Amino acid sequence: MNGLSRLLICVAAVMGACGVMLAAGAAHLPDATRLAAASSMLLFHAPAAIATIAVADRAVIHAKFGIAAAAGFVIAASLFAGDLVLRQYAGHGLFPMAAPTGGTLLILSWLALAVAAMWPKR
Repeated sequence: MNGLSRLLICVAAVMGACGVMLAAGAAHLPDATRLAAASSMLLFHAPAAIATIAVADRAVIHAKFGIAAAAGFVIAASLFAGDLVLRQYAGHGLFPMAAPTGGTLLILSWLALAVAAMWPKR
């Protein structure tokens, strides 16, 4: 396993922890509906990124497309969730179009994973 894969796994694990914290905040804070959506994005895509790296490392899928998909999951979910959290706490977003950009990147990452699964192994 290369250094980029290890870094992505570490960041995805932190994403999962942040997702749990946001879910707890959504459950205990009044009117924290945006935190529930942000936690869902992080909690769903953190294991997807880790699993994608694992299958890419085992040569089940094309490694480069798999790593690109995992990186896309991490970046996109962070953009999406970061924008929602800032809207909840600061009253403004991360930057204009951050959440739609993250959503679009998530779609592209899932499609990259599909290509990785169809492409010949390493």
